[in-house]
Amino acid sequence: MVISVASGKGGTGKTLVATSLALSLAGSRRVQLLDCDVEEPNAHILLKPEMHTRESVCIPVPAVDEGKCTHCGRCAEVCAFHALAVLKDRVLVFAELCHGCGACSYLCPEDAIEEVGREIGIVELGDSGGVDFVHGKLNIGEAMAPPVVRKVKQHIRPVGTTIIDAAPGTSCPVMEAVSGSDFCLLVTEPTPFGLNDLALAVEMLRQLGIRCGVVLNRTGVGDSGVEDYCLREGIPILLRIPLDMEIARLYSRGIPLVEGMPRFRQAFLDLFESVARLVPQGAKR
Repeated sequence: MVISVASGKGGTGKTLVATSLALSLAGSRRVQLLDCDVEEPNAHILLKPEMHTRESVCIPVPAVDEGKCTHCGRCAEVCAFHALAVLKDRVLVFAELCHGCGACSYLCPEDAIEEVGREIGIVELGDSGGVDFVHGKLNIGEAMAPPVVRKVKQHIRPVGTTIIDAAPGTSCPVMEAVSGSDFCLLVTEPTPFGLNDLALAVEMLRQLGIRCGVVLNRTGVGDSGVEDYCLREGIPILLRIPLDMEIARLYSRGIPLVEGMPRFRQAFLDLFESVARLVPQGAKR
């Protein structure tokens, strides 16, 4: 089963939930955690994995053979991202704008364009306390996170349980991370901001056809807006985590919740069982 962990906004506790769930399951089943928040990966801070493999992530960008090029301008016409500019005597390539679609090389009438790889990030694999760990890192200054997310997800194993820690929000990298999940845990907090962004995330998952449930973090403050919304929309609240200064202290020191406060381990095992009951047997991988 593939379980993604997402949220409509940042700072709600996605990584806390994802790492706690992975560590709780590690003693009884094969589990892997994929950190797909490739712009700001932080699960490794809590899990402290021993990395053993590093892979480069590249996208194909055009390289123009000026000896063949007639400067007809066809490549610039078909580029939706304005990554090429055809001048009178040469072609300028803006590699940072290229999305690697291949249209320019495919449609060049002179066959003057070939594609070469340009590194935009890396993927690292490791092990941590019985958890198989994978995360991606987008190079600083790069704008395209989805190719790195896809590279991370290529390492999803066909057996066992996979937990995906997605980036916050509802943007393209998040949709890339959660797509194909059997279930998505949406982590939120009982505040008006939490409610607003939770509703956006729920709509995203409905468009993708992914079942979801809510983990309500920092309970004990705020208002009842999130709980009222979940009741109206028929979305189950599967776990409540209280606002507790000790949890914040552990997190700030890079100590996983279920290791610093072992009593939460059973709560996350119960969370997994609740998810398993909500996913039809035929839909599980």
